[in-house]
Amino acid sequence: QMQLVESGGGLVQPGGSLTLSCSGSGFTMSLYAISWFRQAPGKEREAVSCSSSTDGSSYYAASVKGRFAISRDNAKNTIHLHMNSLKPEDTGVYYCAADFGPYPPDYSNYWADRGLYDTWGQGTQVTVSA
Repeated sequence: QMQLVESGGGLVQPGGSLTLSCSGSGFTMSLYAISWFRQAPGKEREAVSCSSSTDGSSYYAASVKGRFAISRDNAKNTIHLHMNSLKPEDTGVYYCAADFGPYPPDYSNYWADRGLYDTWGQGTQVTVSA
């Protein structure tokens, strides 16, 4: 059974940092594109970042570029989201998701479409507040 489990959420002050982890089971994460999404109360789920499996590229939403970084730990079948300079608007439930493909050559134009993703985690809450 393929499963993703997020961890690392919590309460952090504005300007602070937090690292989220997404651990996979039942499949090898390094073979697939893995992304982070988030959902704030009353809003739609939005794409945050993606780690491509084809060429090692990383993609970011404009709102987090320069502040967030995605990384893989293939030995642990885990992917991380390193979040710095956090803002109150970063508050939400963060989900990781796996896209099992196939991947178009211009995947950078598609990764943010949540309809592409086949498996989702249960989410972890991030609250940025003073």
